[in-house]
Amino acid sequence: MTNESRRHFLQHAGLGLGAAALSGFVPGLGFINAATAAQLIDPLAPKEPHFPAKVKSVIWLHQNGAPSTLDLYDYKPDLIKLAGKPVPDSFLTGIKTSTQGGVNTLFDGKRSWKQYGESGAWFSDLLPNLAQHADKLTFIKSSVTIGATHDISILKLNTGDLNPGRPSLGAWISYALGSANPDLPPYVVMYNSPSEPRAGSANWNSGFLPAVYQGTAFRPGPSPIYYLERPELRTAEQQRKSLDLLRRLNQLGSERYPSDTELKARLRSYDLADRMQVAAPAAVDLSNESEATKELYGINDPISSSYGTVLLRARRLVERGVRFIQVVSGAPEGETDIVSWDAHDELDKNHGLMAKMVDKPIAGLLHDLKTLGLLDTTLVVWTSEFGRTSWGESGTGRDHNPWGYTQWLAGGGLKAGFTYGGTDEIGLQVADKNTAVDTYDLHATVLHLLGLNHLKTTFIHNGRSERPTVVYGKVVKDILA
Repeated sequence: MTNESRRHFLQHAGLGLGAAALSGFVPGLGFINAATAAQLIDPLAPKEPHFPAKVKSVIWLHQNGAPSTLDLYDYKPDLIKLAGKPVPDSFLTGIKTSTQGGVNTLFDGKRSWKQYGESGAWFSDLLPNLAQHADKLTFIKSSVTIGATHDISILKLNTGDLNPGRPSLGAWISYALGSANPDLPPYVVMYNSPSEPRAGSANWNSGFLPAVYQGTAFRPGPSPIYYLERPELRTAEQQRKSLDLLRRLNQLGSERYPSDTELKARLRSYDLADRMQVAAPAAVDLSNESEATKELYGINDPISSSYGTVLLRARRLVERGVRFIQVVSGAPEGETDIVSWDAHDELDKNHGLMAKMVDKPIAGLLHDLKTLGLLDTTLVVWTSEFGRTSWGESGTGRDHNPWGYTQWLAGGGLKAGFTYGGTDEIGLQVADKNTAVDTYDLHATVLHLLGLNHLKTTFIHNGRSERPTVVYGKVVKDILA
């Protein structure tokens, strides 16, 4: 049979994946340009985006615990002027506050403020290093979300839903684009706390997508990946034979249960782990980085050392083609009283420590990416589950605020030094509801910069065509270059 007749036979005889691959249709993803049988055999084979991408990688900086952007980026003279007084009723219209600590008097964090760069962006004295990069940042000052409890809102931030079970944004990206480096996972999760972040893997799982697309967690310390090193008493040849046997047994099981994606993911993970024994240690090993670079990331300071180490590793992963790097902030090494940005009381103490932990490393990351020519092809997203209220709690802190807060992005395809949206005079609610940016909109915009149409990035689950933004989402076009 000639190649042409074989292609015609497969396309017209209804033989499932063979015809789908040759016709350019991939089940769950729709029509893409470069679908091949190899891509269907290897779920992490590189795939073409829907249109030319602006960036190749994303570094997703989740500031766990929800910092008060009123004390970082959002200078509000009226809030300072009205501090200590009750919240005027006009500012509370349309919001429900009964689920939290109640509405107290307006609170001034006693910060000093200054404008930076040609953009004139405001920064408080908590972020002196990041402020030097004001003209690299694209602010979204009209962010909103649903829910006002950490676990629920963190889940929504990462997966787009309030309940566990949906794929994380990184999983969708791995599914839609595959891997750019066969020796490393396309989706890596890192954190600088000794223990896993709250809710853990629910925030980087693959949900109803095949398990191969879930995030791979890199723990802190010199050996970030569990069980990666070969046992001392086992030779490379012995391990190779064991893996070959294991692969063969798993292949037999996979043939018997073709719909078991967990088994396929396990089979793929063994192959990847074998290659990662060489590639991964090199990717996270900072011994060859200069002292100047370590200083740039704040690694020589005990407060910023752990977070700086994680961000320097993130840069090294970007260099090696990892598509999505999810970094969850913890607390400085050895700190026991403060574990996140969650500051219902003693906000000054909390944010003083947490800001010092992240300020120099994030500034260093932006400088390093720019110097190495990587910022134009990398998207850095500074984000959190929600913001903080204009009123105080316990007299010295702030409550949860899903009605209006700030996030920022930096990198390729954006209007650098640009601010989109804003909140009211006391920083409580989005001033113009037409500019509100929900989690779904942020996800749609990130996907767009990667060359993906969030409406066409789909997967058939239980007979329903699912997509990353559920039934919502719009690209925030005003921030795009």
